[in-house]
Amino acid sequence: MRTPNRARLRRWGSAATALAAVAALSSAAQARPDDPTGRLRLNHIQVMATHNSYHREVSFAEQKLMERHDPDFANLLYSHASLPVQFAEQRVRGIELDVFPDPDGGLYADPLIRRAAGLPAPTDPAWREPGAKVLHWADFDHETGCVTLRRCLTQVRDWSRRNPGHVTVPILLELKSTDPRLEEMGGAKSPPWDTAALDALDAEIRAVFGEEEVITPDDVRRRGETLERSVLRHGWPTLAAARGTVMFLMDNGDGPVQDAYRAEGRESLQGRVLFTDSRPGRPDAAFVKWNDPTGENRAVIADLVERGYFVRTRADVPLEEAASGDTSRLRAALGSGAQMVSTDFPVPGMAARYGSDYTARLPEGTAVRCNPVSAPRGCRTGRLER
Repeated sequence: MRTPNRARLRRWGSAATALAAVAALSSAAQARPDDPTGRLRLNHIQVMATHNSYHREVSFAEQKLMERHDPDFANLLYSHASLPVQFAEQRVRGIELDVFPDPDGGLYADPLIRRAAGLPAPTDPAWREPGAKVLHWADFDHETGCVTLRRCLTQVRDWSRRNPGHVTVPILLELKSTDPRLEEMGGAKSPPWDTAALDALDAEIRAVFGEEEVITPDDVRRRGETLERSVLRHGWPTLAAARGTVMFLMDNGDGPVQDAYRAEGRESLQGRVLFTDSRPGRPDAAFVKWNDPTGENRAVIADLVERGYFVRTRADVPLEEAASGDTSRLRAALGSGAQMVSTDFPVPGMAARYGSDYTARLPEGTAVRCNPVSAPRGCRTGRLER
């Protein structure tokens, strides 16, 4: 059963009701053994996430062609377990999906590289269904554990409903377009991520998750205030109220896609599903992507976390840590306090083909821990999930 507190999140934007709801949530949280301080919020924790969480390797025949045309093709030679297995068996609590628009269906159903390798088109009928597709590189690095965005999200939703005591799962979406070089060779040409396409993306997400299963900007923003001011002054939803939810983050930085998403009077993401990758000072600033945690960046991330932003960083980059076994970037990422730390190597064995036993996990061996920078006194890692 879902906690009734979550329904109150939807009323935070109205003045009197919002104050009553927050007070009620605070009182309830103080009485809960999993939140002894009554102050734990979803930005007070830290989780490990996977990068390109859907990714699967293409066939050996296609890999031979990759080697001829891409000097960095070895970076593409990794496969993740299915999303439910990552959550259940690999202590993952965040994912990333690369999304291509496909409103009519079939646009990416016959990849160029398979034709060049003399292979038939993929047999999964989902490739020809209308709706966004999840893959890394259209016509080239196309194998995926869940073809459609709806299928990927349904897997997350079903796991979540079976495990309603989990902390909020951040889902990072990179909204991609096709490669012009491959378009010239006869490959697919994706439609633009304009406002209509982004509206359709929001609608696809809402078609999978119920209203009370997603934390949106509207749940955080207060009436008469920007999203940034609301986050920094009033904070994120409490951990107790947000159990069993997901939240969506946009990987794309400042540019045309963000401009289209924030268009038409949505500078604080009014009515939107995704939190945009922003920077302090903008109305939509709540989520910040800061991928490099090394050197001076560690202090930059820690400052953002202390101020109340939700930050994503990376524990490793393609093959560097996997080849060397070096964990310095991982330690910097964890120490920075970034709430979402992404890796390509969540379990032992994945890096072995590159020459090391590199693995990125929380030092406590748990799926979630108290944030080393922002968690208040009294936070206990062992009680964050039920």
